[in-house]
Amino acid sequence: MSGPSLIDSLFQRTLEDLIKGLRQQLIGEQAFISKALEEIRKEIKSTDLSTKSTALLKLSYLSSLHFHDMAFASFHALEVLSSPRFSHKKIAYHAISLSFHDSTPVLLLITNHLRKDLTSTNEFEVSLSLQCLSRIANVDLARDLTPEIFTLLSSNKLYVRKRAVAVVLRVFEKYPDSVRVCFKRLVENLENYDPQILSAVVGVFCELACKDPRSYLPLAPEFYKILVDSKNNWVLIKVLKILAKLAPLEPRLAKRVVEPVCDHMRRTGAKSLLFECVRTVVTSLSEYDSAVRLAVGKVREFLVDEDPNLKYLGLQALSIVAPKHLWAVSENKEVVIKSLSDADPNIKIESLHLVMAMVSEHNVAEISRVLVNYALKADPEFCNEILNSILSTCSRNLYEIIVDFDWYVSLLGEMSRIPHCQKGEEIENQLIDIGLRVKQVRPELVRVARDLLIDPALLGNPFLHRVLSAAAWASGEYVEFSRNPLELMEALLQPRTSLLPPSIRAIYIQSAFKVLVFCLHTYLMQRESTTSSACPDNLPSGVSASVSYESFDGLSVENGGDAAVTHSLTSTSASMTDESIVNLLNLVEIALGPLLGSHDVEVQGRARNVLGFVDMTKLDLLNPSAQEDKGLERKGVEAYKTIELMHDAFSEELGPVSLTAQGKVPLPDGLMLKENLGDLEMICGDIELPSSNSFSFGSPYEEKVGVSFSNLQIKEDFEQSNESTSLLAEHRKRHGLYYLPSGKSEIISNDYPPANDPTSQGNVNDNSDDLAKLTEESLFPKKKPNHAKPRPVVVKLDEVDEKPIAMKKPEAKDDSLSGAVRDILLGSEDVIPTSSRSNLSGKPSSKRRGKEKQDTDPHVESKENLVDDGNPSSRRRKHHSHGKERRHKSPRKKNAEEREDNGQKEKEKSSHRHGRHKSRRRADELLNVSPQTPVIPDFLL
Repeated sequence: MSGPSLIDSLFQRTLEDLIKGLRQQLIGEQAFISKALEEIRKEIKSTDLSTKSTALLKLSYLSSLHFHDMAFASFHALEVLSSPRFSHKKIAYHAISLSFHDSTPVLLLITNHLRKDLTSTNEFEVSLSLQCLSRIANVDLARDLTPEIFTLLSSNKLYVRKRAVAVVLRVFEKYPDSVRVCFKRLVENLENYDPQILSAVVGVFCELACKDPRSYLPLAPEFYKILVDSKNNWVLIKVLKILAKLAPLEPRLAKRVVEPVCDHMRRTGAKSLLFECVRTVVTSLSEYDSAVRLAVGKVREFLVDEDPNLKYLGLQALSIVAPKHLWAVSENKEVVIKSLSDADPNIKIESLHLVMAMVSEHNVAEISRVLVNYALKADPEFCNEILNSILSTCSRNLYEIIVDFDWYVSLLGEMSRIPHCQKGEEIENQLIDIGLRVKQVRPELVRVARDLLIDPALLGNPFLHRVLSAAAWASGEYVEFSRNPLELMEALLQPRTSLLPPSIRAIYIQSAFKVLVFCLHTYLMQRESTTSSACPDNLPSGVSASVSYESFDGLSVENGGDAAVTHSLTSTSASMTDESIVNLLNLVEIALGPLLGSHDVEVQGRARNVLGFVDMTKLDLLNPSAQEDKGLERKGVEAYKTIELMHDAFSEELGPVSLTAQGKVPLPDGLMLKENLGDLEMICGDIELPSSNSFSFGSPYEEKVGVSFSNLQIKEDFEQSNESTSLLAEHRKRHGLYYLPSGKSEIISNDYPPANDPTSQGNVNDNSDDLAKLTEESLFPKKKPNHAKPRPVVVKLDEVDEKPIAMKKPEAKDDSLSGAVRDILLGSEDVIPTSSRSNLSGKPSSKRRGKEKQDTDPHVESKENLVDDGNPSSRRRKHHSHGKERRHKSPRKKNAEEREDNGQKEKEKSSHRHGRHKSRRRADELLNVSPQTPVIPDFLL
């Protein structure tokens, strides 16, 4: 396509025309933009630089506003950049900054253009090139243009030097070896008195210190001087950020800077500088009580201010100081609690965090109750923030602040009923976790689960499906604690369970299976007890009354152990009649029959399991002529054994398993986990699968086929079950480390008041005064209340639970940039750059050996420098002693080291002359320390 003609160039639309046209397009804006892009594609190929630059300007506008791709114009931007006119260069640099990136093909062609403009006498052209370099610099550009940046760092034009200082940050990140060239000159700019240059330099060091503050610790005297002398608020804010990073690394520095920071807090009227001083004190200088009290007083001014931004900053400062100084929150508790009702959501969240910081085991119940009342009236977002705060605080460190777990389980159930609750997953995890860890809470857990399951309104709330899943699991796993298992079955099989997702409905079916087995087992034990009392000889063969009673009593003791549980089981067994069992089995068949055609394989499989079990036991269990026909009597014994077997399987307690348990199991020899199993069919081809017509699961909705079990099959199945039980016992014996201890807990009285007893809660309402009173009482030391019952035992898995993994402080990454900075500041001026170290690694030299010797014990060297700092005589004595040691060395080594010594002396002389000149120039300054000192000198002691 040929370029535009001269006539087209004369009538070319400018950027103003393009903007006016866009504003007039109320409908069809996209078509107008497409047409404009076609015009730009033609105009940008023009040989006239004015036409090309105008087209590039319009393209830059469309790219910024409508995000159109500019990649096709990359080379044309370089052509406009070669123009000698400043207006064209300005447009080209702007377009390059928007469109160029590391993978741009023509990026390397811009190097010479940048070098030419960086050395230009026009300061505005230099500033344009520096601004562009700060956006597009990569490794190659940073390496090639480092000499020009180094020259501009000492430019006489302040406008240019300020931009050169700013671009250094990008150059250091892309090419760390440039630190060895430019860093000293950058440090020298810290002594510049121009506020613009000083602000730029301090900003660069602020960004560098955030990544690895320890490397910049030797520059602390320079930052201290700026803190004391500078009057620019923005410079002081940046310096305070730097000192906040350095102060925790050097206690002497913290002691030195605390007074100037307090002076700024007392004198300044700028809220920005005041807040930065407060944040520096509460984060890095919290060991100084006088400074903290002054900072808390200033925070009070923020809290009572009408500006919501300042109020939020005050709450945030209190959140930082709260972990170490809780009294600061206590002094401002009225404002904090009042902020819970603020219109600003950010203020409400910060005040909520402060309230939760005051929670302890003495007031957790009362504060949680008041916050739940707040959640009932709050908007959905803040409601869930409240619930999340309660859940995370109460579950911290294995529920260390929870004493009454019955109360906490009932609170979890109440929280799940809040209309806006969306924390179903967390509530589910905690209900299951508490049930596994705390045995004494299981009766209350089953009661709460029952209340959740019998409420059909909860099934329609998708946010509560996970909570209902935990309730169903708990009701099946700990069904022996239920007062009415038949009611649980009706709740688990109610028609509205069709609203649940398949994964949760499968849990419902499995829990119904457990409850069914428990009811049948209880019914059989009850029937055997009545039969043995009337005629002990009529028991089925192989079953004695003593065995039945022992197994029943053992079950009650193993799973609970207290008198209340035994009473519950007794009352449950007394209600199991023939009629109730018939109704129960009919309910199971009616509810689960339609699920045999479910599309979800998990739901269908579990429903078939339950219905198959019902068909196997129903006829034999409820046949009235079982005592007359010997065949039916034998089937009754088989049904009893089946129920007993399933009950034993479900009665095996499942405890929590550590996340690291699998890794502790040794891998058996010869086990290949990564081998291809393609030949598995050939290996297992001779193994006969069990015939599918040996038995069939019948249901009211399918063709009835009688269950035909031969005596041999029943005997083999029973032997296999005994074998599985023995294998489980053997596995428990071999890997007892990974099982929970099965010792029976002592029988203790349940003297806790009911969880929802109004007398224990008092007349708690949602007023701010009540919450303030509760938090105030919790902040003062008092004797622990004597509970009628000690805190229940919380099962811990291993060292992972006993010692929670703390948030490790991120270690400073020892990258090449930090290493280069340390080399410069510690005086290793002639260190080989990282890019060329590998080439010279095989060339030993006495100079390298000397450096390695110096680096063997850096701590000793630092201590010597610290002691000898500012004392030339001691250094001379030390040098003299080294000379005595050299007299005892071999002549060859002596000659080599003498040559090295002569060079070192010349360096020391030149550095000594430079030091005398520098000290003469800075004699009137307080901090007379060179930026290259390896450690902070003794003036900070």
